[in-house]
Amino acid sequence: MTPPTEWTLDGRTRPRVVVLAAVNRPRVRAELGEIHALLSQHADILAIDQQQSFSFDRQSVDLVVVLGGDGSILSAARQMGLNQCPVIGVNLGRLGFLAAIGQNQLAKLWPQICAGEFPVVEHVMLDCSVFRQTVLVDHQLGLNEAAILGGPPFTMLQIDLFVDGEMASTYSCDGLIISTPVGSTAHNLSAGGPILHRSLQALVVSPISPHTLTMRPVVDSADRVFELVVRQGHETTTAVVDGRVQSMLQVGDRFCVKRAPVSFKMVAIPGKSEYQTLREKLGWGDNPREKPHE
Repeated sequence: MTPPTEWTLDGRTRPRVVVLAAVNRPRVRAELGEIHALLSQHADILAIDQQQSFSFDRQSVDLVVVLGGDGSILSAARQMGLNQCPVIGVNLGRLGFLAAIGQNQLAKLWPQICAGEFPVVEHVMLDCSVFRQTVLVDHQLGLNEAAILGGPPFTMLQIDLFVDGEMASTYSCDGLIISTPVGSTAHNLSAGGPILHRSLQALVVSPISPHTLTMRPVVDSADRVFELVVRQGHETTTAVVDGRVQSMLQVGDRFCVKRAPVSFKMVAIPGKSEYQTLREKLGWGDNPREKPHE
C-alpha cells in the first residue's frame, strides 16, 4: 500500500509545487509554457524558478518538478539544501538517468502524482566539509559524489583515507571518489567502481587510476565518516562535489565526507525499475554482435 503524502494527510487534493526550469536548454524554454498549463490543472504553482533563486526555507513546498536533465536534478538537490522536497524529474535533456519521465508521460501521470498515488523514495546524500587545520573552509551537500581530483601538472596524488577515525589506507592515484548509490552510475562507474542499487544505505570508495593493483573500490555503510587527507598534492588539487569545485586543497587539508542529515526524495514512477533504467540508459547487457532491430 502506498504511504500517504503530506498534502493528502493534510486533506488537500492539490499539492503546492515549485518548478525548477533549466532555461539554458532550448527545449526547456520551448516547452515551459505548455508544461506550466498542464501542471496548473492539478496543482498550485508557487513559483517557476528559471534563475535558481527560489528559497526553500521560506515556503512550504509539497513537490518540486525539475525540467531538464540529470545535471538539473543535481542543481535542484543543491538548491533545496536542508529543505529537501519530493522531486519529479522531467527529462528534457539527453541521458535522463535521474530525470525519469518524458513530457508525454508527465501528461499521463500528473493527475495520479497529485493524488498521492505514488510513493516517495529517499536516497542517501553527502555532507562534505573541508578543514584546514581546525578551521572549516567550506561546507556543501552532495547527491552523486565527493572527490579529490588533481589538475595540472597532473602528477600523482597521495591521499590518506580515514574511516571513523581509523587509518584505512594511503592511495597513490589520480583522485579518490566517495559515491552514493545514486551517483554510482556517474563518475564512480567511469572509474571502474560498482553499480549500487539506489535504495542501499551504502557508499563506495573508488580510486582513479591507482598506482597499486590491489587498490580496488570498497563498499561500506553510509553511516561511516570518511576523512580524505592530502599527503602529497599540488597547486590544483581540488575537492569536488557533484562535478562542482568546492575548494582548492593544500597538503594536510582534510576533506570530511559523511551521511547528510537529510535525504534526497524522489517520487517513484511505476515501471521505472533500476534494471530497466540500466538497460535503456546505459546500454547494460547489450550484445555488440546483435544487429539493432530495424
